[in-house]
Amino acid sequence: MAEKAKDLTSIQKIWNEIVPTQLKPYSQAGNIEHKRLTVHVENGAIAAKIKLLLPSLITKLQKQGVEVTSIRVQVDVQSKQDKAVKPSRHISENASTSLQSLAKQLEGSELGDVLTRLSKRT
Repeated sequence: MAEKAKDLTSIQKIWNEIVPTQLKPYSQAGNIEHKRLTVHVENGAIAAKIKLLLPSLITKLQKQGVEVTSIRVQVDVQSKQDKAVKPSRHISENASTSLQSLAKQLEGSELGDVLTRLSKRT
């Protein structure tokens, strides 16, 4: 297992040397099985760009001493969604005063309660 990890690390180093700089953060070299390197990418656009470069990438890998005859590009869908940060919303003093006045007129109603809460966001 340690040997497999060492192989993956060395393949990744070589991959980082030959792949265009713009594609490095979005691609990662994987296993080599039956002289076929699997490259994991984040999305279809990156996969398409790498597929256009396959002949030159294979040649560069072979020059680095990696025994490959083909490259398989695999899109790995990541389910990381950045949580949207809710912006804190505030209203002006003038708007708050106007809302409080309207809330008093609608006192006891659901709308009056909502306006009272809204007027406190100063």
